[in-house]
Amino acid sequence: MSYLINPANYKPLLNLQQTELGIAKIKDFFQANLSAELRLRRVTAPLFVLRGTGLNDDLNGVERAVNFPILDMGDVRAEVVHSLAKWKRVTLADYDIENGYGIYTDMNAIRADEELGNLHSLYVDQWDWERVMTAEERNIDFLKSIVTRIYSTLLRTEYLVSESFPQIQPVLPDSIHFIHAEELRALYPDKTPKEREFEIAKKYGAVFIIGIGGALGDGKKHDGRAPDYDDWTTPGEKGLPGLNGDIVLWNEVLGVPFEISSMGIRVDKAALLKQLELENKTDRLELYFHKRLMNDTLPLSIGGGIGQSRLCMFFLRKAHIGEIQASIWSEDMRRQCETMGINLI
Repeated sequence: MSYLINPANYKPLLNLQQTELGIAKIKDFFQANLSAELRLRRVTAPLFVLRGTGLNDDLNGVERAVNFPILDMGDVRAEVVHSLAKWKRVTLADYDIENGYGIYTDMNAIRADEELGNLHSLYVDQWDWERVMTAEERNIDFLKSIVTRIYSTLLRTEYLVSESFPQIQPVLPDSIHFIHAEELRALYPDKTPKEREFEIAKKYGAVFIIGIGGALGDGKKHDGRAPDYDDWTTPGEKGLPGLNGDIVLWNEVLGVPFEISSMGIRVDKAALLKQLELENKTDRLELYFHKRLMNDTLPLSIGGGIGQSRLCMFFLRKAHIGEIQASIWSEDMRRQCETMGINLI
């Protein structure tokens, strides 16, 4: 079911031409600065991968990948990627990327099962990045240091936008707040995970919620995460499990928490086995990606994705992701957006 937020008295701050210029400025500036900040080199990424290799990500485990037969290969089926978390780690190995360096790429995907609305589209575009790390760096302090460096890139980008379009004023706080999902649950025990995100994002403006994917003290997850890329079981800060998390900003235009990145330290062999067992998916150990990890032919790494359209939507103060990217929307949603002053591309 689609869900549309109606922002009160919404009026775009930029016209269509200014919006397109802003999108170009943000994308060019952010990726160049992210590359320099994390020492990432650009690589070319696939739009689809072969089914049955384990390279595609299954997100929360229920989303269906768009797939099609390849005529010239005996109708073997390929899947349009959901994201590139596992593909990037294989690429680090195949490109022989050294420790402390990594890769980034423009990831384009189709997620047919998305609930369409202000924040979600069938079309997903993000900067997918991955960086080689050492065993000694597999700790919460290293994760936080990388998050802080990404956040500094967000701050610089927001300043660029403000300089280019004075009607857009900076709103991000000087630093990002860190909190574990279990600590967040303790703060708001009677609220749902999404309601907790609302409260903490509104309070701090920018937060990194640690420990996404594992069961919390009440037996429920803050949010789902596949068992074979992020490490959400290894103990981190204060003995709480989780070496991954989400960057969430407060979106003043919509009055909602606004996730712009999912990222984390990736599983090593021990974490992979544990998480596959917890999710009853040990059969994946027979897949190409998982065999390579278990055979020590993949490096330890940290990585994530940063939504391109989401980032542009936030910095340009847009109320709907369809003001940033061209996608498919129902006629009913288009009519509703028109009455709200939201001009979908």
